Amino acid sequence: MRDPCRRSARDASFSRLLVSLCYAALTALLASCSANLPVQREAQQAEDGVLPAPFMIVCVIHGDGDYLYHDTNGIEHKADEEALAGAQSIARHNPQAEVFIFHRRPREHFLFVFPRHDGEFYYYRNGRLIANELYWRDQEHSPFDPEVELYRRFREDNQRKMASIFLYCGHEIPEFGGVGYDASYPDRPFTIQDLADPLRAFTRDSARFDLMLLSTCFGGTPHTIGALGSFARYIIASPDNLHLSYFDFQPLERLDLSLGDGDVHAFAKRFARRSFDRLTREIQTAVSVSVYDVDRVQGFLRSVQGTYEQTLSTLKEQGEASMSTMEHCDCADLPAYVMPTLNEGIEVFYRPARFGRSKHKQAHSGWECWRQASTTAPKETDQR
Repeated sequence: MRDPCRRSARDASFSRLLVSLCYAALTALLASCSANLPVQREAQQAEDGVLPAPFMIVCVIHGDGDYLYHDTNGIEHKADEEALAGAQSIARHNPQAEVFIFHRRPREHFLFVFPRHDGEFYYYRNGRLIANELYWRDQEHSPFDPEVELYRRFREDNQRKMASIFLYCGHEIPEFGGVGYDASYPDRPFTIQDLADPLRAFTRDSARFDLMLLSTCFGGTPHTIGALGSFARYIIASPDNLHLSYFDFQPLERLDLSLGDGDVHAFAKRFARRSFDRLTREIQTAVSVSVYDVDRVQGFLRSVQGTYEQTLSTLKEQGEASMSTMEHCDCADLPAYVMPTLNEGIEVFYRPARFGRSKHKQAHSGWECWRQASTTAPKETDQR
């Protein structure tokens, strides 16, 4: 006859062992998502004498929102994931560049309890992946503190660049308010000013980025270009709707060949033209891509600053109600903005929509403003 006490002891020991094994497995899984994810470095990189990288790209991809869309064939795409793949391709195909990629992802939980990191960082140099780290987006005072810290930790010291490029991919960045931009943190506001603050940190060691690419909708407003222009010599943006994935990244590959002569302005125009051509082939809504020479557009920005800021103040006072009564429009459609400096320092690639109330509009100033919404015709929408 078996001793019931001995059996209970065996069962208890087995239960403790099973719990221990489960705990160990869970600990290992959580450790793989910890903030101290080991850096994946190329072995003996410093000793091997890796050549300095004369080009630099900093890419921020916002993916904490609704980035799912369908193409004309009904196929689903996640625009932020495709933007990440494009940025990684750029990094791999640049043998003379260092590339920083920050993917700001939605907040998720393992087993509905344990939070997972909502940021992932990739650092490439000379076409090779040097580091890949997970990080938390919600642990600092400024929304971009983690990205700035990683940038400073890995950036080559005392290395002058032939050209530096900043690329932001995401939805339209609000000029005021900004609550709800992050789906995971709906109470945390994000505006143009919240992007300008980290740019000040990114450019601390140099005067400005040579080129800034805003792959967002409605990036070509006087306030946006004015706020971000302190950190870039040239800015490429769309004053109208622009899907996240529709800036064609391919020209950013092999910068040693396409930008080796240092002519950033000519490169910016080629980049904008290629993106414009792709857009006009693929979508039916209005297409506009503009290149802003930041120094040359200052006269226009100074002239309209008071008027535009007053409009923004009115919108802020009206709150959410204002968004139903106001709409974006070409600044050239408003008499207060029509002045001799309107087209100075700007290259505009534009094609009207194939349908809707603006299909007969044959030109665009490259600047986007606000006006009272029309109630006589439906608004055009982007392809998001």
